[in-house]
Amino acid sequence: MNLSNAVISKISMTLKTPFHTSLGTVSEREGLIIELYDNEGLYGLGEGVAFSSPWYTEETVDSSFSIIQQHLLPLLFEEVISHPEDLETRFTSVRGNPMSKAALDMAVWDLFAKQQKKPLFELIGGSRTHALAGVAIGSKDLDDLLAKAASAVKQGYKRVKVKIHPGYDYEPLRALKEHFPDLEILADANSAYSGFTDDLLALDQLGLQMIEQPFSPQDLALHAGVQRVMNTAICLDESITSYETAVNAITFNSCKAINIKIGRVGGLTAAKKIHDLCIANDIQVWCGGMLEFGVSRAHNVSLSLLPGFTIPGDLSSSDRYWTEDITLPELKVTDGLVKPFQGSGIGVEINRKRLNEVTLERFEYKK
Repeated sequence: MNLSNAVISKISMTLKTPFHTSLGTVSEREGLIIELYDNEGLYGLGEGVAFSSPWYTEETVDSSFSIIQQHLLPLLFEEVISHPEDLETRFTSVRGNPMSKAALDMAVWDLFAKQQKKPLFELIGGSRTHALAGVAIGSKDLDDLLAKAASAVKQGYKRVKVKIHPGYDYEPLRALKEHFPDLEILADANSAYSGFTDDLLALDQLGLQMIEQPFSPQDLALHAGVQRVMNTAICLDESITSYETAVNAITFNSCKAINIKIGRVGGLTAAKKIHDLCIANDIQVWCGGMLEFGVSRAHNVSLSLLPGFTIPGDLSSSDRYWTEDITLPELKVTDGLVKPFQGSGIGVEINRKRLNEVTLERFEYKK
């Protein structure tokens, strides 16, 4: 892969509806869009999915922008790349920063697939005919929460995710199960609990699909402890920042499911390795979302076509969050399913007009 230049666009778009978690609220979503060009004029697309402030992980949009510019791009252009998997060793001199690394990893994979004139999902071993989609809902008002669940069911979604925290957990989930007994419900805590509580343990009575990340990302022992006493699967999200952390979580029996996010684990290469590890160890996997723009959403679709992704992921339609996305075509969910994008690579192109409208800053790196 003979690379010629890379363009980073820092963008910002307003969510249709603010997104609430136990750690904070996002109304305006910033992010980074990577365009990586070869000498023939082909380009691959990647996306930096860190948030504006370090509430989800230590990385931010600005820190990623800096790390990519000053450290990762020089390493990327240092030598010819024969395969996207080369980046794992190429970037070892930069500790951590998985979201920064993932942004370039995505772009390299997309470009590589386009050079091979093949869909990305095919190159990484995707065999599913459709990706399974779930949706996140939430409201402090119970009637509104039930109405949103009813709307999701009407749209064909088979799974909903509900953000929970101490004081807002058992009752809303019980009401949802009572009104929608056939709907799969995932409870996502975003590390809101500091230890076992009666309300948290009571969730085991509800027949939930899983409980995601109840405790601190670093506390694999506490997750293992609660998994031992609960039948409901514990799912790890923020704890899994690399293939190595996934190995540790499985070794310590800290979970029965893992949410794989390309950005959080350092790229598509690591995501595929974690998928294969989980399948070998009978751990459920699904594809998580980061309130992304269209580039990362298209990469998520490719990942979700791997055989192990039998649980609906965070693949909501683009128009659920944005008045207009930055890619064409936009992601659409029909009856809880997403068809693979057509064409080589991730199957989407940049909507130049829209990208220009939402770009705050642009940086170009040339070989």
